[in-house]
Amino acid sequence: MKNRETPLGPAAPDHHLQRSLRNRHLQLIAIGGAIGTGLFMGSGKTISLAGPSVIFAYAIIGSVLFFMMRAMGELLLSNLNYKSFVDFNYDLLGPCAGFFTGWTYWFCWVITGIADVVAITGYIKFWAPGVPLWLPGTLCISLLLGLNLLTVKLFGELEFWFALVKIVAIVSLIAIGAVLIGIGFTSPSGARAAVSNLWTHGGWFPHGGAGFLAAFQIAVFAFVGIELVGTASAEAQDPLRTLPKAINSIPIRVIVFYILALLVIMTVTPWDQVAPDRSPFVNLFMLIGIPIAASLINFVVLTSATSSANSGIYSTGRMLFGLSAGKLGPRPFAKLSNNNVPANGLAYSCILLFIGVLLLYQEGDIMKAFTIVTTISSICFIFVWSLILIAYMRYRKLHPERHAASIFKMPGGVAMCWLVLAFFAFVLWVFAQKQDTLAGLVYTPLWFLALAVCYPFYRKQAIEHRKETH
Repeated sequence: MKNRETPLGPAAPDHHLQRSLRNRHLQLIAIGGAIGTGLFMGSGKTISLAGPSVIFAYAIIGSVLFFMMRAMGELLLSNLNYKSFVDFNYDLLGPCAGFFTGWTYWFCWVITGIADVVAITGYIKFWAPGVPLWLPGTLCISLLLGLNLLTVKLFGELEFWFALVKIVAIVSLIAIGAVLIGIGFTSPSGARAAVSNLWTHGGWFPHGGAGFLAAFQIAVFAFVGIELVGTASAEAQDPLRTLPKAINSIPIRVIVFYILALLVIMTVTPWDQVAPDRSPFVNLFMLIGIPIAASLINFVVLTSATSSANSGIYSTGRMLFGLSAGKLGPRPFAKLSNNNVPANGLAYSCILLFIGVLLLYQEGDIMKAFTIVTTISSICFIFVWSLILIAYMRYRKLHPERHAASIFKMPGGVAMCWLVLAFFAFVLWVFAQKQDTLAGLVYTPLWFLALAVCYPFYRKQAIEHRKETH
């Protein structure tokens, strides 16, 4: 294994991660990041909690995160030596912010990967109820690790095809749903497909404001990974052209892949007939009596979870590489393999994903295990997104000339940053209102306490490294 070390931060003269991702890879990675396991696995629970008003939750969250992404995009393009948001946090807010951002983002993806292992097990049990709980996740982790150890281009190809499967499935679901609504299809349970199903079963807010707010936890988790395109841009061939295009398409993706898909599900089958512990995408086709189609959709949602796990493995390896190269992590993670991939970081992260397998044996209930890990993941992602906005405000203060020259300015600027931060605070308050999400909110600070304990061991060498690279 060759030892190639690269400093973290904007003054890095060279970066050995290869720019092998093409425009089609970056666009589909962006789409794949916006269509997460939370949509396929968790939307059944959000529908049961909020009824038709769930579409407003997804629309609000998608709109807010668009502005966070625009802030990230302007920062990344303001200095192409920034390889990820960890780099600009390190540069603009200091090594401590870089340390907390990088390690928390790594932790986010480990936790998300654990959630994906849980989800993959649930999807496999659709076909093979008797399969041992440990087998699906173990096979998936081993396969994705092997593929990620080869080349970044292979990761791009995997995500391209994973995302394409998701797009085709959702567009097909919308088209089939439109036909069923048009012909007035009646399911075996006696429910008739009609647009009026959106308001004739208790109205748009059947469980009131409390039900609507309760849906936010899984709805937020559905969007985690939306910032992955910022990490992947470090290995994109033409970030000045491809990154703005990927970020600007977020509103369209939210409308098509979330709002239209959920509207179709709740018009074909009334919201109160959607099982909270099953994927409504699978459930829809089961209700209309097409078991083969249900198997196909189960394959699609399995692909989605595998795609998310693949993204997580990719991200954790890159994050450990960047942290360690900037003297904010163990030295072995700063090494690249002969294929220019951070093999040590990839392997270490994958070992931790097996916690998901253990969690299944502890909890037994797949949906309960999924809720625990997604809550913790969502809170940590909100922390990372918040630091991106804080770094943007710092950038506006320190480098007004860069902002003036930017070709991709964030709409609303600093004022919008404060609005988005206020929304994130509101979401955390919502998490505190329900018992299952409150547990995640209570235990997540332990992670930040652990980081606070560890940071002094890296502080001195990180500050010295920063001086050397500026």
